[in-house]
Amino acid sequence: MCLPYSGLFVWHVGRDDVVADSNQVLFVAAGETFRLSAPRSADFAELIVTPSIECLTEITGTSECRLRTHPLFARRTRRASLAVQFVCGRALRAFGGAGHDGLEGDEWLVDLLRLAFDVTSAPPVPSERTCRLLKETKEFLAAHMAAPVRLADVARAVHASPAYLTDVFRRHEGVALHRYLMQLRLARALIELPHADCLTTLALDLGFSSHSHFAAAFRQAFHCTPSAFRTSTRADSRQLASRGDTLSWRSVSPWTKISRPNSNACAKRTNG
Repeated sequence: MCLPYSGLFVWHVGRDDVVADSNQVLFVAAGETFRLSAPRSADFAELIVTPSIECLTEITGTSECRLRTHPLFARRTRRASLAVQFVCGRALRAFGGAGHDGLEGDEWLVDLLRLAFDVTSAPPVPSERTCRLLKETKEFLAAHMAAPVRLADVARAVHASPAYLTDVFRRHEGVALHRYLMQLRLARALIELPHADCLTTLALDLGFSSHSHFAAAFRQAFHCTPSAFRTSTRADSRQLASRGDTLSWRSVSPWTKISRPNSNACAKRTNG
């Protein structure tokens, strides 16, 4: 299970082009050849969780022989809820340094798996044309996350009418376009807050109109203020990793990796 938390990339696997941004969870089965590309972002980062078969069968309620046909492995992706994003942020903090608390991090990861594999509200499977429309829309929103965005601008960019786009997007992603964009900004805030010295600057950099707008949206989504979240993460963990140009794989748990690969590479890999 892959949870992008910074930037955007496209996962090309089989005949599918799956957009991976911080609003998506990817479900990866072993043995499939794939490649990555990142058309809209200078770099990206993701949390990769590889649970044991026993853990996965218990959480999904699926036998080992039927795991590959599980609806989420068949779909390859689903929208991440605010709860998934919040728990992902806490898991990243728990694994944030050499002195991390492995037990706490593992508990966050189990919670993350339970939330991500909840299929009670799975959206319909989109057609090839709809997949292309959704992909282009997500790429546009990710590229313009910090800027004022109007519906006409998005519709023009993806060559669809505003009415058609809003209907299709809401039906397949489960939220309106403006909510999807807001969730992208909030997910980014979860990652940036532990490093932020000025909350007003962060709010404006993320595309919020003011500090109060940011604080109200964050509190409504996560039931705490940005400053309270920043204080708690600074107190209970070290910073996740150097924010320089060096991007690398780093094992932090027997079943977890925090990945910051170089997005300029577009190599073919096999899941294993």
